[in-house]
Amino acid sequence: MSYEIPRILEEVILRRLETERRIVLLYGPRQSGKTTLARKILSMGAKKSLYVNGEDPRVQELWASLDLGRIKGQIGGFERVCIDEAQRIPDVARALKLLFDEEHPASFLVTGSSSLDIARRSSEALTGRTWTYTLYPISFVELAGLRTPFELEGLLPESLVLGMYPGLVGLASKADKIAHLEELSSAYLYKDVLELGGIRNPRKLRDLLRLLAYQVGSEVSYQELGRQTAMSADTVISYIDLLEKAFVVFKLGGYGKNLRKEVTKKDKVYFFDNGIRNALIDDFKDWELRADKGALWENFLVSERRKANEYSGRRRPSWFWRTHTGAELDYVEEFEGRLLGFEFKLSKKASKAPSPWLAAYPDACFTAVSHDSYLEFIVGSPPAAAQTRE
Repeated sequence: MSYEIPRILEEVILRRLETERRIVLLYGPRQSGKTTLARKILSMGAKKSLYVNGEDPRVQELWASLDLGRIKGQIGGFERVCIDEAQRIPDVARALKLLFDEEHPASFLVTGSSSLDIARRSSEALTGRTWTYTLYPISFVELAGLRTPFELEGLLPESLVLGMYPGLVGLASKADKIAHLEELSSAYLYKDVLELGGIRNPRKLRDLLRLLAYQVGSEVSYQELGRQTAMSADTVISYIDLLEKAFVVFKLGGYGKNLRKEVTKKDKVYFFDNGIRNALIDDFKDWELRADKGALWENFLVSERRKANEYSGRRRPSWFWRTHTGAELDYVEEFEGRLLGFEFKLSKKASKAPSPWLAAYPDACFTAVSHDSYLEFIVGSPPAAAQTRE
């Protein structure tokens, strides 16, 4: 069914390629559907299009040569060119800059399963020449255009445990879905983070990820993580930074104005997908049997909110909030100068904003997100546009 799900970025990227002379960079985790989306975009409209696979050694040699004559021999006559898995091509950013500066008539769509290499190489070469997007695993905001709230509710228990990767759709058995996630989690670790980050000890990286998986929703101590993995705190921080750039995890920092009362120097670490998190700890028990429901619920809501915000173009900085005396909110956003505080609940029991939150931020909002209201939090209004970054 993954190919039947319209991706929000489809229309936006096509419009960029059709109307503007910039290079479109499309990042995202492996198997999130980038190649499928790119091929679909190339097939749309009447323009002559070319698909180039960056994992092909001949393509790597050609583009790394920076020989514009030879490169033009490959792309000449095409109006749209997609370079897939571009992080595999040395100096691809320089080659694209040369073509752009020579005003080559083709428009370019460049995909990469990690922002590590392309971003590092293109930070100067392609400045002012790109639109940047991120394609995540399937989101509820995308499914909401196809399913009723009742149908979405039926998908929720499996999504909380197995996640939202497109490759799961169409697999009939849970065993097949688990096998796919186990293979995918290995690809995450060993093909992207290890190769592009130059990490020589995969065991320590996997140990770190397992520890982070068990601590979803809790503040992490980099010193303690380092002690448990026999790494320095600085190494732990650098590994987590690489994992963020490879779209495995992301951090939330603590929000506060009063540094003496509020926790601001610690982070929480979330996974972009619940299924990957559960693959790392080898726990795929059904939702009804889980002892870690609270962690899965929180990870799901925060990751889905992140997808919805980016796809909708809502630029909202986000944090968690906690005081040293224990008052806390799971999630905080800032929108148009106003703070929005959220508490995630599995039960329908009514809850009130913590009194220290109201005292510190009397103009802020507070919302409890429960099973009855989660769709409004992660879907809201249908997205009008997708986020872009120059």
